Amino acid sequence: PDDGRKFTELYNVNRIRRGPMPDATSVAISTIQRVFKALRNEDVADADDPELDGWVPDHPVTVAYNADIPPETFDLVIVDEAHRSIYGQWRGVLEYFDAHIVGLTATPGKQTFGFFKQNLVSEYTYPQSVADNVNVDFDIYRIQTQISSQGSTIEAGTVVPKVDRRTRQQRYETLEDDLNYTARQLDRAVTATDQIRTVLETFRDKLFSEIFPGRSVVPKTLIFAKDDAHAEEIVTQVREVFGKGNDFAAKITYTARNAEQQLAAFRTSAALRIAVTVDMIATGTDVKPLECVFFMRDVRSPQYFEQMKGRGARTIPDADFQAVTPDAKEKLRFVLIDAVGVTEHSFVEPPLNRDTSISLRKLLEKTANLTITEDETATLASRLAALEAQLTPEERAELDAVANEGGSGASLREVVHHLVDAVDPDTQANAIAGAADTDVARQKLILDAVKPLAANPELRTRILELRRSHDRVVDEVSADVLLDAYGVVDTSKAESMITSWQEYLDEHRAEITAIQLLTEAHDRRVSFGDLKELADRIQRPPYNWTPHILWNAYEILEDPKRASRNDHRNLTDLVSLIRYTVGAEDQLVPYADKVHARYAAWLAQQEQAGVTFSAAERWWLDRIADVIASSAGMDTTALDASPFIENGGTDGALRDLGDRAGLLIEELNKELTA
Repeated sequence: PDDGRKFTELYNVNRIRRGPMPDATSVAISTIQRVFKALRNEDVADADDPELDGWVPDHPVTVAYNADIPPETFDLVIVDEAHRSIYGQWRGVLEYFDAHIVGLTATPGKQTFGFFKQNLVSEYTYPQSVADNVNVDFDIYRIQTQISSQGSTIEAGTVVPKVDRRTRQQRYETLEDDLNYTARQLDRAVTATDQIRTVLETFRDKLFSEIFPGRSVVPKTLIFAKDDAHAEEIVTQVREVFGKGNDFAAKITYTARNAEQQLAAFRTSAALRIAVTVDMIATGTDVKPLECVFFMRDVRSPQYFEQMKGRGARTIPDADFQAVTPDAKEKLRFVLIDAVGVTEHSFVEPPLNRDTSISLRKLLEKTANLTITEDETATLASRLAALEAQLTPEERAELDAVANEGGSGASLREVVHHLVDAVDPDTQANAIAGAADTDVARQKLILDAVKPLAANPELRTRILELRRSHDRVVDEVSADVLLDAYGVVDTSKAESMITSWQEYLDEHRAEITAIQLLTEAHDRRVSFGDLKELADRIQRPPYNWTPHILWNAYEILEDPKRASRNDHRNLTDLVSLIRYTVGAEDQLVPYADKVHARYAAWLAQQEQAGVTFSAAERWWLDRIADVIASSAGMDTTALDASPFIENGGTDGALRDLGDRAGLLIEELNKELTA
């Protein structure tokens, strides 16, 4: 009902226990292990018991009739994490109940489809979740070394350390024969410490230049190791390579001490940056700030790989993310670091961002020309989804309004959805079914998806403006040299800026409301919202203008000595700037000064006409003039906001100004903003 109430406030929820279900129960929850115990009339404590809830029997279970919990107890059984062992050992528990069964899983396999008889009710793909800002897209970064690809040989006569797998005790022995080991034996039969160090050093060296350029804090990183001993070696090497202590990197496995506390710290602490695990964080555990999922073990199960990959996929509120990763503004993607070739398996789906080298500008140009390819369409969807996640509510509303021009009804998020659907294999399969030319049918899908962008040049322009405003380029190439240091006024720069400003007004006169209203004759006066739209537009790259910067440029040219470098300029000063630039006014005067001068002249005219105002009336008139000076106008709704509300708001205005209140506001709007 979306009324803010919790599920347990809407439905009577109970846990499944030994004995009959309470009659008032609407929903019963349990792990499948506890259902099994209840059917066998065994008592189980309500407290969490990881050992019980993670227990998988050695053989398939059988269940006898239980009169307290008969087969018709439930109408519907919903199984979460339905990719697990429900089809084998626990199948008997599910089949005991005469109820519809719905399975939920992010990674269905052959057994899943077999158990549910191919009855796929609903599907929500990873690209769709990226388009909805539920998950973030990912990139793949491959680290390949000679030993990890080919193995190596240790010559006979070499003294090598050998570690007992059970006790971890180390002893030294001399090899009697050459020891040849393959890449698959690495970190199982043989641990090559230099291979681990080389991979980690490469990760360290490339982290802030290629993987996360411009960053300075190691992103939250989860490394998957082959076994517990491998995990310990990786943790040791991580601390050495990064020159950090125990609080920087930790092993989080089932055998590690304080594993749950370490996992909690990995989620919330800014200090713990790298965790190494085997299976403990591989499935069912959210670490939302995670940005690097690092594979130092191979995985041959598609379902298990997707579960492991999914640890880095979740979005996170910006404030929560910044609390643990202070040098980042928002989480827009995560990176799969592949040191073993796991992403080269055929079951690995590529990211949406399939071409990392092409720019957003180029993608939009190809969209306009209708020459965009399938991979480029997927990449465009990824880029736009990331941008959509960064937008402020005001920017999103602005972009959606431009996208909706012509009544198409499409928001930016809907545009992204169309792009994702166009590259979805199932959508393509339906589109090309029965088509005479499958390539033409597939291309039509793509062209239909990009149509809202191709037909709307203003939308493409705004997207690029907003992308630039959210980007910060890091120049690590140019070496700087101090030439001089002295105070100077750069008149040539000011002149160039004013020329660009004049050209901007001419070029955008027809599309930006504020420019149109201030340069042409119109019945409607410019509003504060019109000025805000213009200010937002010019503040974005490549212009980066503000009213203060433009004002200062004019003052530098006219009188460098009085250039107002430290004076603050209001948004309404754009009115003065535009009118002065187009020649409608002879002098560049702050807008508020002009309004107050006109107000003083209006009061003098009223006095000459024999109209006088009481102190109570002047209180209202003075503040109406102040609001007009700061907002380029005022309507009667402002009477119920500051500063008027402190004197009674609309009722106070009617009390002191009488029926003339509305007429006086309209007259002052006309006289003071002329």
